[in-house]
Amino acid sequence: MPTTRFAPSPTGLLHLGHAFAALFAHAAAGPGGSFHLRIEDLDTTRCRPEFEAAIHEDLAWLGLAPAAPVFRQSERAAVYAAALDRLAAQGLLYPCFCTRAEIAATAPHGLVAHYPGTCRGLSPDAVAARRQEGRAEALRLDVAQALSLVGAPLHFVERSLGTLNVDPALLDDVVLSRKEVPAAYHLAVVVDDAAQGITLVTRGEDLLPATHLHRLLQAVLGLPVPEWHHHRLILDASGRRLAKRDRAATLRALREGGTSATVVRACLGFD
Repeated sequence: MPTTRFAPSPTGLLHLGHAFAALFAHAAAGPGGSFHLRIEDLDTTRCRPEFEAAIHEDLAWLGLAPAAPVFRQSERAAVYAAALDRLAAQGLLYPCFCTRAEIAATAPHGLVAHYPGTCRGLSPDAVAARRQEGRAEALRLDVAQALSLVGAPLHFVERSLGTLNVDPALLDDVVLSRKEVPAAYHLAVVVDDAAQGITLVTRGEDLLPATHLHRLLQAVLGLPVPEWHHHRLILDASGRRLAKRDRAATLRALREGGTSATVVRACLGFD
């Protein structure tokens, strides 16, 4: 039976979009499956204990009881370091000293910048010189080398779309670690999904392109491959995805305003 998870970041209070994601994951597990919680709290500048406590409060209000144990990414630095060591041993990582502004400047106007590989071929002397200058350093995945190492084409199962081939055009030399963060999202999520025994990853449709990268990481790290189901996003009146930064109506505010969990579940399609 499916094992699913809900993986919020405690950087604010949950809103209806989070409620939909949690209810969707719980429903996907079914009566015989297992539904887990993961607290993605690697962003130490924005994550706060009161928001983590509120996550548990909101899930209980919705009638959801995740299986134990609850994973907290802030407690898993050693696990991420081991994954990075494995990638480094395969020659799949390289140090990058580019700033976000420098990368953004390489993109055509109005488009998101793909990393142009500026630091991919730096010599040891050039790396040493940048470190001597005190420049901020990140570790990037060498996608071309990873694809070469895997050799055979990769694919994954998306429950609403069928079997999809990994598209190299959607892959990028993403950052997997920075000095201040033991693991970036893309590395942490694949390592943690494997550790929690997740067999079905449910998440918003905006993350479908990232699945191509995650499938590649699973291949080079030798991790089990789950299935995926990317669900619709909950939008506001203007058609934008609900977001904490836009101060979307929180579950706490709805609860304190007299809205029942039954009404919220029904409005989201989970009677």
